[in-house]
Amino acid sequence: MTKEERKISVIINTYNAAQHLTRVLESAKDFDEIVICDMYSTDQTIEIAKQYNCKIIFHEKMSFCEPARNTAIQAASNKWVLVVDADELISKNLKDYLYEQINKDNCPSAIRIPRKNYFMGKFMHSSYPDYIMRFAKRDAIDWPDHIHSTPIIDGKIETIPSRRKDLAFIHLANDSSETILRKLNTYTEKEIERRKGQQYKLTALIYNPLFRFFKSYILKGGFRDGKAGLAYAGLNAMYKFATVVKLMESNLNEDEIDKDLLG
Repeated sequence: MTKEERKISVIINTYNAAQHLTRVLESAKDFDEIVICDMYSTDQTIEIAKQYNCKIIFHEKMSFCEPARNTAIQAASNKWVLVVDADELISKNLKDYLYEQINKDNCPSAIRIPRKNYFMGKFMHSSYPDYIMRFAKRDAIDWPDHIHSTPIIDGKIETIPSRRKDLAFIHLANDSSETILRKLNTYTEKEIERRKGQQYKLTALIYNPLFRFFKSYILKGGFRDGKAGLAYAGLNAMYKFATVVKLMESNLNEDEIDKDLLG
């Protein structure tokens, strides 16, 4: 393997990302390249990126980042890419681990990385390991353009064990309940586009949110996080409830509605 094949580009999609960007770039500065794919930010995002000598490209503004993922990845100069959100930190241990992997003859085409999430200032056990596919050969990854999509990988995939919390991304967002509720409407609208045509029975309004709550609070240990864990499980259930309601709404037969209205 040549020296050029042992290099990694960090990819960051941004829009008005100044709040956390300095810390994110500090954690990424020892990689071989940082590519910023920006959606025409109006805050200090670009100024901060220039301070770290990032390669900066632009993509038309969208309400979520997935449509710009492939554009950003293909702008990378190196064989390997690490895709990082503008509110995620890369630990030194993770950086060292990834370079160790690409120096091995049997390195996989992609590696799934755990992520630590926080709410009300507390680490959320219920959302760990929250695996995300973010490290891959540049030419082996293809990112679908719908919201919350998982990239398609051509080749072998390995997963970092969840016990290796030192190798997890650190998610800085720590969104308030207000922010989560505001995002809920936007994200569930995008879920409708992705799931259009799926049919749900009346029982789904009870069962699906209830199971989401049970999974978050009991099965995944949210009860260990006190009030924050209970609130987080409730917000997860609310997201599922809103998604099911909107899908039911989108599948209504307009002819039947008109018939009922006309008597």
